[in-house]
Amino acid sequence: MTDLFHTPLHQLHETLGAKMVPFAGYAMPVQYPMGVLQEHIHTRTKAGLFDVSHMGQVVIKGQDYAAVATALETLIPVDILGLGKDRQRYGFFTNEAGGILDDLMLANRGDHIFAVVNAACKAADIDYMKANLSGVTVTEIADRALLALQGPAAEAVLSALNPNAASMRFMDVVNLSLAGAECWISRSGYTGEDGYEISVPAAQAEALARELLAHADVAPVGLGARDSLRLEGGLCLYGHDIDTDSTPTQAALNWAIQKVRRSGGDRSGGFPGADVILAELTDGAARKRVGLLPEGRAPMREGVQLFAQIDDERPIGKITSGGFGPTVGAPIAMGYVPTAQSTIGTTIYGELRGKRLPLTVAQLPFTPANFKR
Repeated sequence: MTDLFHTPLHQLHETLGAKMVPFAGYAMPVQYPMGVLQEHIHTRTKAGLFDVSHMGQVVIKGQDYAAVATALETLIPVDILGLGKDRQRYGFFTNEAGGILDDLMLANRGDHIFAVVNAACKAADIDYMKANLSGVTVTEIADRALLALQGPAAEAVLSALNPNAASMRFMDVVNLSLAGAECWISRSGYTGEDGYEISVPAAQAEALARELLAHADVAPVGLGARDSLRLEGGLCLYGHDIDTDSTPTQAALNWAIQKVRRSGGDRSGGFPGADVILAELTDGAARKRVGLLPEGRAPMREGVQLFAQIDDERPIGKITSGGFGPTVGAPIAMGYVPTAQSTIGTTIYGELRGKRLPLTVAQLPFTPANFKR
């Protein structure tokens, strides 16, 4: 653990009794004394506080917002130019084969774009943008921490520090003062619950975290529950459910590509892999990411091979994320199957410890989203 990066909240994690593990080059809390199950339930019923400071915070500036958005649209197949001021949108970098290099959040901050990228990809993402975007500057913000406050009590908790937090809608982005710190706040997160992501100056991060944790409804939550929460929410984890071998259409992320970037749209194509992705949007993909419900109580985890019939020799796909869903009260999983086997209710089989066991293709998300629209 000695050669790992530490977030600005590292000392607080140790004080709170966190079990620390290596993750994307950082020492990160996987759980606290409450335990993964109770942390998950607490987030679904009250509010969980997550340290996501390992993720990359990036500012992209140019002559004006339109110039930055137009440049980024050459790398990202979503409508960035049409994104409203102080609004945020999900997107992804694609390669020439239509695969996903990384997924990210993009915010229109008036004169620049603020992006949050995955920790394991941030150095590559920043280098990629610098090498492929002309007329803009790409700067990693290394002096700020990033917190996520998630759960049905998140609004009441944050509003106690600044009442303006309550008026934010899902995917709004604002600057607010919290506990004396000037924060960049989005109403978003990766649990399927209502909540906020809070960029705070590193020197003030621990004080803000302690202020939030002082609220009776807030508990610290680690990577373990973060994973089970996002799985129940049907949300992809980069490097597992999406990667350079999966296209947005295969990953069931069609909703993230707006009409203006599709065939016939005013700014159709013009991004890496456009021919592949636009064709799949029109004609469908050969395979699809689906939700899966294993029968029984045994979870089926990443890497489990999937078969169309119990005695087939060749697998048709594999599980990319799996575990126990505390809110669902049963094992849940996601994986890729041929489109012919992707219909809700279809029975397929997973090979677990040498046995073929049934799974049912299920609707995503497993737990309904509670975003404030």
